[in-house]
Amino acid sequence: MIKSTLSLFGLLLAFAGCQAPASADYTPTVARFFLEEADARTVSATLPQSGVRVMIGPKPVLTEGDIVNVELMQVELGKCLMFQLTPAAARDLYRVSGSNQGRRLVLFLNDVALGARRMEGPLAEGRVFVFVEVADTALPTLVENIKKTTAAVQRAMARK
Repeated sequence: MIKSTLSLFGLLLAFAGCQAPASADYTPTVARFFLEEADARTVSATLPQSGVRVMIGPKPVLTEGDIVNVELMQVELGKCLMFQLTPAAARDLYRVSGSNQGRRLVLFLNDVALGARRMEGPLAEGRVFVFVEVADTALPTLVENIKKTTAAVQRAMARK
């Protein structure tokens, strides 16, 4: 019992510092989505490879608690990440994407902007596909890290 409590405490500390505890078999990778905005409260985000700058709102519209799964997908234009959302987050995304057509969702992994997706219409399926500015060879490990982090967050939320 004490050992499991200490393990949980170590995991929570890892999330706070974005560093893996010594016994973890993955690097915690927190995914959050921010909405492109253009008002006085915006912050600039720059994608690392393309140099694209996007002005975003100060608070995420989707967080690690809204994600239930992530998969590496091969689509017509290449490899991308598919984020599957909780039912409540899927409804929120539908409303946000419907009223913000033409704007972008910007994906941050551990507080670094790595991808953006323009919302051409309402996203009704509870899934978000995003191309990330990471080498294709690094994508499988990245997906596993996000999956394991998301699973840990979902387990912690279920205990509350």
